Amino acid sequence: MKFETFMLHSLFVACFAVCALIMGAMLNTNPQNLQHGIANPVASALLTAPTSCAMRPDGVVCPTLHG
Repeated sequence: MKFETFMLHSLFVACFAVCALIMGAMLNTNPQNLQHGIANPVASALLTAPTSCAMRPDGVVCPTLHG
């Protein structure tokens, strides 16, 4: 019975330590600068993507724009 109790206590301590490390990592994160995201080539490619749909406008895949 002592072995099972020891194993449960050590499992609790290990889970608590992992949760504490994850919580500490979430609280200590710094958001990246927005200027860094704008310089991303993928972001610039998405900004220059064509606005028209390549498929026929059926209202589901490509919504029809009236205006």
